[in-house]
Amino acid sequence: MAWFSRWGCAHPARRRAGLAGAAGLVGVLLLGPGGPSALAQRPAPPPAAPVAAGGPNAEAAADRMAQARLADTDTLLALTSEGAVLYGQDAVKLSGYQYCSQAVALAEAGEFRQSVRAASKALHLANATSDPNLRAVANRDLAIVYSYSGQLEKAEEFAREALRHPARDPKLVVGPVQKVIGDVRTRRGDFAGAVLSYDEALANSSPRYAPLVQASLVNALIESGNAVRARQVLGEMAQPREAPLAAQLERTRARLLLAENKPAEARDIYRALTTRQVGTDTAYYRLWAWDGVARSELALGQKQAAAEAAGRALADVDQVRARFRSEEVKMGLFSDLQSVFERGVAVYSEAGDPKRAFEVSEHSRSRALLDAVRGRAKLSEPSAGTVGVAALQRTLAADERVVQYHALPDRLMVWVVGPDSIVEKSVPVKREALTELVETFRNSIVRGRRAAITNADKLGEALLGPLGLKPGQRVVVVPHGPLHYLPFQALRLDGRYLIETHPVSVAPSISIAVQLAQRTPRVNAALTAFGNPRIEDKYDLPGAETEVKQLAQLFPRNTVYMGAAATKTQFRDVASRSPLMHVAAHAEADEVDPLYSRILLANEGGKQNFLEAHEILALPMDGTALVTLSACESGLGRIAQGDEVLGFTRSFLSAGSSSLIASLWPVSDDATAVLMGTLYGELAKGRDVQKAMQAGQLAVLKDPKMSHPFFWAPFNLIGNWRLTVGS
Repeated sequence: MAWFSRWGCAHPARRRAGLAGAAGLVGVLLLGPGGPSALAQRPAPPPAAPVAAGGPNAEAAADRMAQARLADTDTLLALTSEGAVLYGQDAVKLSGYQYCSQAVALAEAGEFRQSVRAASKALHLANATSDPNLRAVANRDLAIVYSYSGQLEKAEEFAREALRHPARDPKLVVGPVQKVIGDVRTRRGDFAGAVLSYDEALANSSPRYAPLVQASLVNALIESGNAVRARQVLGEMAQPREAPLAAQLERTRARLLLAENKPAEARDIYRALTTRQVGTDTAYYRLWAWDGVARSELALGQKQAAAEAAGRALADVDQVRARFRSEEVKMGLFSDLQSVFERGVAVYSEAGDPKRAFEVSEHSRSRALLDAVRGRAKLSEPSAGTVGVAALQRTLAADERVVQYHALPDRLMVWVVGPDSIVEKSVPVKREALTELVETFRNSIVRGRRAAITNADKLGEALLGPLGLKPGQRVVVVPHGPLHYLPFQALRLDGRYLIETHPVSVAPSISIAVQLAQRTPRVNAALTAFGNPRIEDKYDLPGAETEVKQLAQLFPRNTVYMGAAATKTQFRDVASRSPLMHVAAHAEADEVDPLYSRILLANEGGKQNFLEAHEILALPMDGTALVTLSACESGLGRIAQGDEVLGFTRSFLSAGSSSLIASLWPVSDDATAVLMGTLYGELAKGRDVQKAMQAGQLAVLKDPKMSHPFFWAPFNLIGNWRLTVGS
């Protein structure tokens, strides 16, 4: 299935040494390579030898990794081929243009992967009938859905492909496609380029479509600093008949007044919008109106009034139905509820209320998950709830500290929460610069460079230096944005790695982590294993079958499902009563719609029947203790704006799994054998999983041949840091 980017290692036999050496008191979920292309393209990690100085092997591995990621993304050829398969499976065959209409409707509803599938059928029919107009329209629709889903490179790629084909009515293709290109440029911050694209779109739009382009043009002009022309274009626009579009246009008028340094007039428009009725979505537009009031009050220097308005906006958040709103993208607003939380964090911080700022930051995480799911899957109660500062402090032991980050556009906020204290710090680094710093650090680790040590010192001083952590304190890090890709254990302070002085774990949300820690402090060592699910020969994983058999021998209580028996039906049946789960299988991650990421389990009834992320979310996994995603980069996925990685990690945690261990880059077999063997050995002695993980990482670090962070720092412990295994 070529429309997935893939997680996994270079070869099914990868990591056998590390897993065979594990004493194993925990379930291990091995996400193998995604298919034949991944088998050929995934890089092998640098060898288990000193790599502090880097070298051609490490450089080549990093280059191959980048090429493999590009090769794994959706392509025109792959989608056309996929469309042929899907079209063949349809009991009722539609015309190409009917599939295009279906694709548009699905995209408007936020069903992005389903929209891509419909458009791919249109692509197949366009090729089969040699219809250039259908090719243009199908590529136009693909450009739109990829733009909606935030896949900007793909959106631009299909937009330019649409322009290559002659359309019967160019205004139905050229205008929308140029608007997509303008939207892409806007979201990249290239506002001058966006204005050029919107002008081109306006010159090639139908009278019905032109107002949407004008609205996008106005917003791009505001962002580019050209308020004079923005005022001119706005004056030429007719009032939309649709209530949502009319409300959006009023927001744009107020934005323009702020850009013209007229905050009092902007505040008046925003306040009027707080009482405006917009049908069933009135609460949504009221939320944005109060957010605008807060921005206006800040511009007037009224911090207390701004804090009150921000509170009114946040009070409406939980009343707002989570769904994708295409009308905002159509008008170039690109609203994201996370920006409301960002302003809330900033306002409460500036008002000297660190507890409220922390709670808003935590609230943003549960809301981001709700928006990602959008009612398409049932969430467990801990996933949707939040824990306030007072409740959190009551649960923390004397030696435990929660370190929570929130990346704002202009700075990084940090809170350190202890049993009887909360300290707030502001790090003067912009979000874009922070992303670059994290990428530079990760690259220096994966390439085995000496610069990784220097970068670890710099980042450690910036991110940890101001926090006043005392040696020996347990640290639970709640990352945000680009920090989800950062191995905190590999940061250095005062010449030592963080893992040398502190047990470390991470959590996508401290609310979830605390609730999981309280519910499953200790579990019995009973293993349920799925190995080498039978799909077809090209997906065969004989090494996985051997691995499952070896791990099963470590557990007196075990249940094993191999080959044809390793089905989704069986997985769903045992999920609620399996404290330790081991699944050795292929997995594929969907960047367009994370809820369609999937684990490839055995065929049923002669048909493929894979386990998708939205189905994992619905599984009753409250009794699952620990799942280790031990494939290369199993902890990576799409990062929603302002929130955490959306992938299998969050799916399993939200379904109720207590803890996970996942990797951030390709791993070394030799290092993994030492780390996992030590970790599980410590668990067997009764140590909690956080201390056991620290022991495992230190065991690798102390080996001179593997002292570089590449070897010992790839794995993150996520979730319940207090878990112990045994009777």
